[in-house]
Amino acid sequence: MDKSRVLAEMGIKPVWRLRQPEVSVTRPEASETIAANTLAEKPVVAAVVREVREADIPVVPVGDARRSAIAAMDWQGLASSVAECRACGLCERRKQAVFGVGDTQADWMFVGEGPGAEEDARGEPFVGQAGKLLDAMLEAVSLKRGENVYIANAVKCRPPGNRTPEAAEIAACRPYLERQIELVKPKLLVALGRPAAQTLLGQELSISASRRKLHHYRDIPVVVTYHPAYLLRTLPDKAKAWEDLCFAVDQIASR
Repeated sequence: MDKSRVLAEMGIKPVWRLRQPEVSVTRPEASETIAANTLAEKPVVAAVVREVREADIPVVPVGDARRSAIAAMDWQGLASSVAECRACGLCERRKQAVFGVGDTQADWMFVGEGPGAEEDARGEPFVGQAGKLLDAMLEAVSLKRGENVYIANAVKCRPPGNRTPEAAEIAACRPYLERQIELVKPKLLVALGRPAAQTLLGQELSISASRRKLHHYRDIPVVVTYHPAYLLRTLPDKAKAWEDLCFAVDQIASR
């Protein structure tokens, strides 16, 4: 698809060139390092688990022991653990856990809030209308789902009524997201929406105040922007999301 048509679908026209902004850098306090296993396999293009044999499911304890166990898992063990996770109440009403999808050695990693109804049904993140907009956003900056892009969520199970995940639910799922980031080793993280940004940065924030600034998750740069579902409801802010993507492109080009 022609890029001008992609931008038109996003509601962004005419196209303009961004001025070079002054970059503000914020670094959260250092947190513990995740233990990593070296992966020898080829990258997994789509790490979505639909059927898991009982023998493949790791035994995951609770508390600090649970975090340590998750931090040592490879992709297969991690996906199997997520598929059977019952660490919070979201598991009670899910159809299936939504693990993540994409290139597991990607430079770009996008983190959203949590699955919606369609994602819960299909087991893949960002497959509804918000997913179509995300795909258009990726194409606008010459990216494509599954090619140098990995997509995950702060929580792996759908909150009832698509409500915002609660702090305890995010905390229960956080070790899984941390391990996904450790395994992917992206050059850049893009937080889609406030819950994702707060999960990565470990602090309260607003999207409007956090945009166009370079944050960090440990040593990985983080760019904050709006969630595609919000953009579907607030069309004028699509132009701001385009600015954020251009800012992200500049950051990854400099690394």
